[in-house]
Amino acid sequence: MSDPAPQDPQDPQAPAAAVEAALAELGLAYESPRPGAYLVKLEGQHKLATMTWLVVGAHSLGIEAFFCRKPDENHEAFYRFLLQRSGHMYGVHFTVDPVGDVYLAGRLPLCAVSTADIDRLLGSVLSYADDNFDMALQLGFGSSIRREWAWRAKRGESLANLRAFAGFADPDRH
Repeated sequence: MSDPAPQDPQDPQAPAAAVEAALAELGLAYESPRPGAYLVKLEGQHKLATMTWLVVGAHSLGIEAFFCRKPDENHEAFYRFLLQRSGHMYGVHFTVDPVGDVYLAGRLPLCAVSTADIDRLLGSVLSYADDNFDMALQLGFGSSIRREWAWRAKRGESLANLRAFAGFADPDRH
């Protein structure tokens, strides 16, 4: 991987051009609803898709990805789980919006916008979203998952997308 050419600090379009060049070099498709804003879909194994924004600001590149909605239950254990992980994460951290929905967010100085750094940041988002998703759902939505499991099992519906939760949701495994 090569990094885009050094940015001209006088050129306000340089950071956006660097992001576009990095995304192209990484082979990542994106949408750009406005100049300097890029929406990238990161595909995972547990969290199947993490929609991630890269937004060029006046002094930094912001990165933000929706992780999950506000938990239904066990708020303290749910948020403690995420906070404990945030202390050991690279480039991004867990954060909440005013209603309690959870995001991964971070900032990168514009002078550091390179293919390698964008790759590292997007890799971090994907890894943290995917690696923590099942446990976060178990902690914050366990009762709902158990009810959904029972409802589907009773009707003979597919349980395929709930298999990650079989250890606590399937009464036959207890």
